[in-house]
Amino acid sequence: MMAGGSTAMRVVLVDDEPLALRRLRAMLAKHEDVEVLAECEDAAVAIEAMRTTKPDVVFLDIQMPEVDGFQLLEALSVAPAPVLIFVTAHAEHAVRAFDADAADYLLKPFDQTRLSRALDRARTALSVDRGATLGNDLREVLASLRGRSKYLERVAVQIGRRTIFVKAASIDWIEADGNYLHLHVGRQQYVIRSGLGILESQLDPAQFARVHRSAIVNLDRVQELRTVAPGEYRVVLTDGTDLSVSRGYRDRLPR
Repeated sequence: MMAGGSTAMRVVLVDDEPLALRRLRAMLAKHEDVEVLAECEDAAVAIEAMRTTKPDVVFLDIQMPEVDGFQLLEALSVAPAPVLIFVTAHAEHAVRAFDADAADYLLKPFDQTRLSRALDRARTALSVDRGATLGNDLREVLASLRGRSKYLERVAVQIGRRTIFVKAASIDWIEADGNYLHLHVGRQQYVIRSGLGILESQLDPAQFARVHRSAIVNLDRVQELRTVAPGEYRVVLTDGTDLSVSRGYRDRLPR
């Protein structure tokens, strides 16, 4: 029996991407015991919906503008607290999901089988003492995530109302432009809002190297390193891109 005496699992969906919300709703429609109470695209609407409907389960996107999923939880006070299933494109948030006592952690893009497993965890959490079971379940999730690379394998890029996922290995080089970064992928160029140092810390240093305060290169794309003057270098990529290498970053490139 779920909260409020209903036999349906009453859920609220929170994601700033309308397409992601529609996809999740369509996937949940295949489960007869799930009732979607609300779909929320921002934190304020989500907080109001959760306080009003008191759902059993909340599917919560972590990466949202202005207020992320963790900040939303800090601002929320609902009793009884809903079971949380975090949804995100970034595996590095798993430890904080564990701290938030989430029942599960869905890494986009997930399939119906993985969603079913998350729902099973939520059902278990709703039917027994949550304190004992959630820790074990989350340790299981963390163990599987630790089997993945600890570095970003994909970068989420917002294009209008769509989010696409660019494979990190496909990026030729990254250029800083104020509060934005340009991801150069072949003839394509994608723009994300981030600092170069932040993204650098998330990329595999065995594959990416910073060569300048405003540039990171994929080492697999480096074709040539030129000495243009004592202590001055330039790097040439396989597509002909020619970039300056700051003296302080020279040691990050292969010799």
